Amino acid sequence: MATLAEIRARLQAADGTKSQTQQGGGDNSIYPHWNMEEGASATLRFLPDGNTNNTFFWVERAQIRLPFNGIKGETDNKTVIVPVPCVEMYGDVCPILTEVRPWWKDKSLEAMGRKYWKKRSYIFQGFVRENPIADDKQPENPIRRFIIGPQIFTTIKSALMDPELEELPTDFFKGLDFRITKGSKGGFADYNASKWARKESALTEAEQEAIEKYGLFDLSASLPKRPGEIELKVIKEMFEASVDGQSYDAERWGQYYRPAGVNAPASFKDDSSDETTPVTVTAKAAPATVISDFDDEEDAPVASAPIQTPSTSTKKAEDILATIRARQQQVKQ
Repeated sequence: MATLAEIRARLQAADGTKSQTQQGGGDNSIYPHWNMEEGASATLRFLPDGNTNNTFFWVERAQIRLPFNGIKGETDNKTVIVPVPCVEMYGDVCPILTEVRPWWKDKSLEAMGRKYWKKRSYIFQGFVRENPIADDKQPENPIRRFIIGPQIFTTIKSALMDPELEELPTDFFKGLDFRITKGSKGGFADYNASKWARKESALTEAEQEAIEKYGLFDLSASLPKRPGEIELKVIKEMFEASVDGQSYDAERWGQYYRPAGVNAPASFKDDSSDETTPVTVTAKAAPATVISDFDDEEDAPVASAPIQTPSTSTKKAEDILATIRARQQQVKQ
């Protein structure tokens, strides 16, 4: 388990790197704090990562939401969203962000850039000590996972950098509870009132027994599997189709990535997958990755524009991208 000093050092290093580069499963262990009523609060107690090689007690998830103009073969053209992993979280080059990053330099393309930009969230684990969600179904294993958006994460992180904090919040005997409070601002959920408890507390005997019995999750296992060459080609193809305003083609892409509620194609059926769990994907006949938006708008950057329904276009995606690239060349000249 990393010390508080090690966590602070890693956070400072990450912030330094960021400032230098800015120039350029269906498993009810997931606790749905976003389902709380406005004004309600839930008290959580975070636990360390089961992976002792992780300095932090969370892992970062990055995904890109691809909007499609309905689903091919269906009469309803309502926008559907297909989340795909952004491979920058694995240290790889993301084919979508490689294309999108220069868009931010052109004011006319900035809205498109926001639409296809990566969305960050953070996966934690721990106990729910006070639960205001009446219909929440607690699993047999009381150790839950939490998908935390950037707004709440900022509050968590800032407290860790406070020099007056002497013990890790995840310490079994001197740790701190975290209280998530749901409010509303501008029609969206707001969690700015969330905060750490002021007093330390020990885990209860029952909580310690649960850790002994079930163990801790390796949080990295909650992330979608690192896409291989085939998946990266599929992601790029889906991105271009999305920009083109096409419909989502389940027969074409459903084996790899699909929106919640859409089944795998008839030629590929995997009963083990579901619509809320990141599912392992391999190059051959693997379950499709379906990453649900557990924390909804909270997962998106504050500046993100609402996703608009793509208009039907006769242009090919490569034509649109060619136009964008031509504008970028003009800017460079």
